[in-house]
Amino acid sequence: DVVDQVRRALGTRRVGHAGTLDPDATGVLVLGVGAGTKLLEFVTGADKTYEGTLRFGVTTSTLDAAGEVTGHYDMAVTPAQVAEAATRFVGHIEQIPPMVSAVKVGGKRLHELARAGQEVAREPRPVTVHRYDTAPTEDPLVYTLSVDCTSGTYIRTLAADLGEALGGGAHLTSLRRTAV
Repeated sequence: DVVDQVRRALGTRRVGHAGTLDPDATGVLVLGVGAGTKLLEFVTGADKTYEGTLRFGVTTSTLDAAGEVTGHYDMAVTPAQVAEAATRFVGHIEQIPPMVSAVKVGGKRLHELARAGQEVAREPRPVTVHRYDTAPTEDPLVYTLSVDCTSGTYIRTLAADLGEALGGGAHLTSLRRTAV
């Protein structure tokens, strides 16, 4: 959508991007225009930084606030427990992409299969999380997060995995890419 808007605004077809954002996410999206599209290959795999919030005690079908609620968990977590659990996801990890993602399986994007009511097995993918910081908010079940990671890391999955690691569930409630 952003590429289409930029094409119209600049009157050119040669516009590309260096990595998608989830539909509900905001923030940095690197674009290339004209001859600059050739330079996008040098940015596409770059590390990224994200800021967001997550809610413990509720899981959703998309691992974020856009999905349907799939579970409720009676959870009580402390900042120390959350911070300790987050350290388990720092470093080189294997991550299973969410069904609602742009990853292709059998020539189809996972989000297309999910919208058709299908769920398929997804292979874990190697990613690296350089930093996964959390902080409590006024709501004892809502935490902020700040993540530095490699390209291809799903922050929604990190949030859901953190909830599971703490004996329940969680989902991402907001996400903003702050750096590429």
